[in-house]
Amino acid sequence: MADSVPTRRALLTGLAAAPIAAAAAAERKERRSKKRKPPRPTVQHVDVAIVGAGVFGAWTAWHLLRAGKSVRLFDAYGAGHVRASSGGESRVIRMGYGADTIYSQMARESLKYWKDLSDSASAPIFHNSGVLWFAPQGDAYTAQSLAWLQANGVGHEHGDVRWLQDKYRQMQFYQGETGILETETGALIAGRGVQEVIADAGIGVERVVMPAPLFSKKTKRHALPDGGTADNLVYCAGPWLAELFPQQLANRIVATRQEVYHFGAPQGDTRFAPPELPVWADNANGGIFYGIPDIEGAGFKIAIDRHGPRIDPDTMERTLSAEGIAEARTYMARRFPGLASAPLVGGRVCQYENSSNGDYLIDRFPGQERVWLVGGGSGHGFKNGPAVGKRVAAHILDANLAVEPRFTLATKGTTAARTVF
Repeated sequence: MADSVPTRRALLTGLAAAPIAAAAAAERKERRSKKRKPPRPTVQHVDVAIVGAGVFGAWTAWHLLRAGKSVRLFDAYGAGHVRASSGGESRVIRMGYGADTIYSQMARESLKYWKDLSDSASAPIFHNSGVLWFAPQGDAYTAQSLAWLQANGVGHEHGDVRWLQDKYRQMQFYQGETGILETETGALIAGRGVQEVIADAGIGVERVVMPAPLFSKKTKRHALPDGGTADNLVYCAGPWLAELFPQQLANRIVATRQEVYHFGAPQGDTRFAPPELPVWADNANGGIFYGIPDIEGAGFKIAIDRHGPRIDPDTMERTLSAEGIAEARTYMARRFPGLASAPLVGGRVCQYENSSNGDYLIDRFPGQERVWLVGGGSGHGFKNGPAVGKRVAAHILDANLAVEPRFTLATKGTTAARTVF
C-alpha cells in the first residue's frame, strides 16, 4: 500500500507540470483555430483581377491602371517565366500582314507603346533593326503588304532579287525573288519586356493558381482565392486557357510545341548582327523560316513558323530535337552560307497557343458579362500585346463597346489554322 501513495516530490512535480501542459494545449488549440481561418486578402476588393501575367495580361493591367482602375495580377509561375508563350529572348514586330489590315493596324498602334517603354527602360526592349520579308515574285501576300505600307506612309524599301543580293551579301537569294524591308520595325525583347511592362505599371504579380470564375449572387462580385473580390475577371492564360475552360475551349485553343535555335557567328564577324542584318522572314519554302540577328549577345536566331505536336505546357520536356537542329542547319547552309558550320550556342522549346482561325480570342465568357477570355496569340500575339491590352481595357471601361466579330468565341472552331508569326 505504501508504494501507491504519492510522494511529496511527485505531487510538486505534477503541480508544476499542470500549467505547462495547459499552456501547450491552449497553443495547439490556437494553432488549429488559425488554420481554419482563411488568410486575410492582400486587397479586399479591386475593379479587375487578371489571371495570367504574360504579354496580354501585363498590357491589360497597364492600360487599366492608367485609366484609374484598381487591379490585381495573378500568375502561377510569375511574370515572363520560361514556360510562358511570352517568355524567351526575343520576338518580331512588323506591320506587313498582307490583306489582313486589322493586324497591321494593331502592330502600328503597339509599336508606339513598345518604343515608349523601351525609351524609359534600364535596357532596350525594342531594337530597330528593320524587318526584311522576301518571297517569290508575284506572291500575293507580299504585294498586299507592300500596298498597305505605301498607303499608310510606313517607312520601307523594296526591290527585286538584284536589290536583295546587293543589299545583303551575307545571304543567298534566288532568281525571281522579291523583298520588302520595313525600316521602322525590328525585334522585341520577350521575357524581360513583359517584366518591364509590369514594373512600369507599378503592380506586383501574385503567384497564385486561379480557379474558374466563382460569382456571388449576393455581393455581385467575383471571389478570389484569398477571400478578396473583384468586379471583373480577365483570363489571359495563354496555353492554359483551354485547361481552365475545357468545355468552352477544348480543341479551340490548342498549344503546340515549337523550337527556336541560336547559332554563333565566327569571332569578329559582324555580318549577322545589326545594322548589317535585320530581322528576316522567308516566305519561299511553303512554310515561313524567320530569324533575328545577333541581338544582346544571344546569337543568330532561326525558327520555322509551322505547328508542332500538341503539348501540355506544364509537363513538356523542353529539349531541342536533333531533327529540328538538322533542318535549321540545312536551311542556313542554303541561305546563310557563312553560318553553315556555326556552332549551336543556345535554343528554346516553347509553344504557340493557336486558335482555330489564327485570330485572337477577346470575348466574354458565355453567360458572364464581366468575365473575359483573352488569348489565341497563334504565334503572332506578342507584338500586339499593347493593342490587345488596350482593347480589353476599353471593353471593361465601356460595357456597351462592341466586340470585334473576328475575335469572338463563336468564330473559333476546332481545326487549327496556319499562323503567321
